Amino acid sequence: MKHLNLLITLLLIHSICWSQEKEVTITIDTLTSEVYMLTGQGGNIGLYVNGNHSFMIDDQFARLSPKIKQAISSITDKPLKYLINTHLHGDHTGGNAEFNSESTILIAQNNVRKSLEKKLEEQPELGEEILPEITFSEELQLFENDETIMAFHVHNAHTNSDAMIYFVKNNVLHMGDTYFSGRYPYMDLKNGGSVEGYIAAIEKAIMVIDDDTIIIPGHGRPSNKQKLITYLEMLKTIEASIIKAIASGDTLEQVEKNTSISSKYDAEFGTGFISPERMRNIFYTSLKK
Repeated sequence: MKHLNLLITLLLIHSICWSQEKEVTITIDTLTSEVYMLTGQGGNIGLYVNGNHSFMIDDQFARLSPKIKQAISSITDKPLKYLINTHLHGDHTGGNAEFNSESTILIAQNNVRKSLEKKLEEQPELGEEILPEITFSEELQLFENDETIMAFHVHNAHTNSDAMIYFVKNNVLHMGDTYFSGRYPYMDLKNGGSVEGYIAAIEKAIMVIDDDTIIIPGHGRPSNKQKLITYLEMLKTIEASIIKAIASGDTLEQVEKNTSISSKYDAEFGTGFISPERMRNIFYTSLKK
């Protein structure tokens, strides 16, 4: 009976995974005449196309690469010159080996490569193509025709490896997972994420952009400066409430159950990957340190 139950469980998992893969559709948002956002399963992909080349931000999962390539081919036939990872997570780096080639240069913040090197040690079959060839510590600038592309590191926000990418002429900012549009954020505390760093990252983004900037979030729909300001206010309000609860001696369990801390925002931001209870857990755990 035990073996039968195990077999049924494995078949169910396989069926769910197959169904999820089959149902994934890559959708395209045209943000400017040169910049696009591709949505599928995982982090939002940014695509910049000029007269000679294309430039891609993040690549979701390896199994989706054929669909992503097909979607890109409907936009442009320009060769992919650069691919940049916004951070280390697999739903943003999983397709690296499928897109990295002799004609494509893979770029990321230093800590992304360190993380992927450890992953490669454990899974050598992934191949060295998953590793960035160029890394940077704080900032990097690329110049493509009349476009300036700025990549800059924000410290200990979603992870310890986050980078935002700003297309100056097109006025488009890809924030990676330092912004979950329309939903509560996830701070990966085990990989260097923190509430303070997350808030500081959004404050930095607000300083860079203007009222006309189009924002590509790591997850969710395209956004703008005013929505990001509202998001920041929400984060700061919840941060202040949880700091007060910690100062009063409340335990993690008490904060998790205290719906009043986030009830003002739960309907708008609490229906995504991170539930209100889990969000309060992450905030408490980070701020308690």
